[in-house]
Amino acid sequence: MLELKYDATRIEAGCDEAGRGCLAGPVFAAAVILPDDFRNDLLNDSKQLSEKQRDRLRPVIESEALAWAVASVDNHEIDDINILNASILAMHRALDQLAIRPQHIIIDGNRFKKYGEIPHLCIVKGDGKYMSIAAASVLAKTHRDEYMHRLHEQFPVYNWQQNKGYPTQEHRNKIKEFGITDFHRKSFNLADAQLKLDFGV
Repeated sequence: MLELKYDATRIEAGCDEAGRGCLAGPVFAAAVILPDDFRNDLLNDSKQLSEKQRDRLRPVIESEALAWAVASVDNHEIDDINILNASILAMHRALDQLAIRPQHIIIDGNRFKKYGEIPHLCIVKGDGKYMSIAAASVLAKTHRDEYMHRLHEQFPVYNWQQNKGYPTQEHRNKIKEFGITDFHRKSFNLADAQLKLDFGV
């Protein structure tokens, strides 16, 4: 069972991102402030949940959270500032949009840049420890998946409806066959599998 909060004495927001390792599309992030009486037995790290479970949880989180927000940084910005900075920027943008200002922020992972004067704590595998981070994980993932479904309609050959832009062998093969779109991250090694073949690495 996940713990609700790290600091029970303050208004605490949990943050997480989705799409950091993808070859295409934006990175999304969410920030969530849950009420002190929030309980949900299904809520866990979004990577441990099925797509149907995440889709079931999303409206529950969005209706029961005291405040929530989702933001993104597109592939062009990712190429300009790198994926780590883009992930942190997406979290900052989500925090900017919260209707309630948190007094403390907990973040999944081990890297973050100070957000104003609000104290924060990075927690490795925090999405498997704290409900607000797990809720942020679900929102970031479901909102990004929804975005990639819409992109899939424009570019069906890459099968983004299924792989969501992640570096599957199929996705890499389609890049080799059809080239890249304006939504691919040019700073990423898009043809990594081919390079390994070419150089015998």
